[in-house]
Amino acid sequence: MYKNIMIGATLLVAAAGASTTTLASSEPATVAHVEIVKRDGAYQLMVNDAPFAVKGVGLGGNAQGSLSMLTSAGGNSIRTWSARNAEAVLQEAADENVMVALGFDTDKELHGFDYNDEAAVKAQFERFKQTVQRYKNHPNLLAWVVANEPNLLFNDDGSLKDVNPKVYQAIGEMIDYIHREDPNHPVTYAFAGAPERHIKTAMRYTPNVDFISLQLYGDVGDLPEIIAKLDIDKPFMVTEYGAIGHWERPTTEWGREIEEPSGVKAASFAERLHSAFDGNPSGKVIGSFAFLWGQKQERTPTWYGMINADGKPNARVDELTRYWSGEYPANRAPRAQQITLNGKQAISSVYVEPEQTLVVQVKVEDEDALRYEWELLKEVDVRSQGGAFEQKPDAIELDVVSQQKDTLTFRAPSQAGDYRIYSYSYDGKGKVGNANFPFYVRPSAAD
Repeated sequence: MYKNIMIGATLLVAAAGASTTTLASSEPATVAHVEIVKRDGAYQLMVNDAPFAVKGVGLGGNAQGSLSMLTSAGGNSIRTWSARNAEAVLQEAADENVMVALGFDTDKELHGFDYNDEAAVKAQFERFKQTVQRYKNHPNLLAWVVANEPNLLFNDDGSLKDVNPKVYQAIGEMIDYIHREDPNHPVTYAFAGAPERHIKTAMRYTPNVDFISLQLYGDVGDLPEIIAKLDIDKPFMVTEYGAIGHWERPTTEWGREIEEPSGVKAASFAERLHSAFDGNPSGKVIGSFAFLWGQKQERTPTWYGMINADGKPNARVDELTRYWSGEYPANRAPRAQQITLNGKQAISSVYVEPEQTLVVQVKVEDEDALRYEWELLKEVDVRSQGGAFEQKPDAIELDVVSQQKDTLTFRAPSQAGDYRIYSYSYDGKGKVGNANFPFYVRPSAAD
């Protein structure tokens, strides 16, 4: 919901009900007044009457305590997907002068929630209201993200399906509640991708949403064209973008996704960053949040995280630093460029025999002497959908024959099945490069 304000000859568009009063600089920090204005046809996010350029990341589960690293890289904002642990997140954000787009974990049809169940919808709304009342006056609150990818639902053939319109009705009630109870912060919800049919349907039920949030991966570089095609006069934010998604990558013959080595991943990430956001040609983009500041198991434990499970950042953090600050950090992370198994690429779909001797080699660019570690995991048993929890596969003890820097010789497991060998290259200065290779152990003759 917006209201029009004339200041001189300039039309400003601000969140409805938002006060234009701000605290004097000498007064203690209180609730931040956040609004969206429109000047000369372009939207701008404002915090306490000052333009605010969101340089944001999505905060991952193991990233608590890492916001000083974020601000050193030039970042100034984080988003969450729920209000769980919000007190600790907001406290750290206050300590580091970081703004927070606070999420609410609105349930999805994808995960079995029934929006025809009026009692369940009402209970969710009551929980939501408590969250809003609890956090609406925090000085580091930037915005509300009241649902994440509520449009994500699949037909049997894997194509996107239309969700029950009551999903958007419920979100519309949340938006209206925030506009009544919290005049200081805009509200959004995030779409999986940018499906025009879904977005146009949703806008009929949520016309008062303050900005449209999209979550784009391989296609984030097409953002200007996507916004032009949608032709909606509202501001936009990209609330997730990052590595090319596992659903967008080639697979082996047995259906396992092939992950890019971290250096390749970082380079393509940087290209899409520039294509998506440079110059803001639509005038509608008011910010973005890269995914993921932290570590997450989703197909692999290294696919999406910009920080490994041990707390060490990889090359995508360096690319964000350059994009936000204009320069790479003095020490860049090792950039894994290639990984081979017995001289073959993963796209070759490598089958091996039980206990066969295998040679895995990784090529990594870095100025420092590197230390290499290796890990062998089974592949994911139950694959998650829509970012839900996914169990990290069990580690298999490596039967090492020999190791020489970037090359490991080992014996394949004796048990048939699909596995993945991981390489971690450490520079001794707190950063890491990642690469992995999926392979399949054939059943033995005895089986």
